[in-house]
Amino acid sequence: QVQLVESGGGLVQAGGSLRLSCAASGNIFSINTMAWHRQALGKQRESVAVITREGSTDYADFVKGRFTISRDNAKNTVYLEMNNVKPEDTAVYYCNIDGSRWAGSWKILFNSWGQGTQVTVSS
Repeated sequence: QVQLVESGGGLVQAGGSLRLSCAASGNIFSINTMAWHRQALGKQRESVAVITREGSTDYADFVKGRFTISRDNAKNTVYLEMNNVKPEDTAVYYCNIDGSRWAGSWKILFNSWGQGTQVTVSS
């Protein structure tokens, strides 16, 4: 099993900054794509940012220029640096990681989600 532990959420004023972290643990062999998604109250979950194993990144238009996704492969951790936050960024933020893990002597694919961390931006 692969477990994801998120941290860094909280209450922040508009224009401020937050840094989210998501650390993966378990019988991990390799991690491919790491991503952040968010879900606001009453809305569908949406993709925020993604980073590949090679470090290529992609962002939703609504966060481009404000948020930065990064990863530390040695720590199996993905980060989301959130700058110039807006009230509409208020949501529960989830990390999502896919890769392969050990199951006995086998390697199998996994796709895991974090438990979510609340980000609230006050105006």
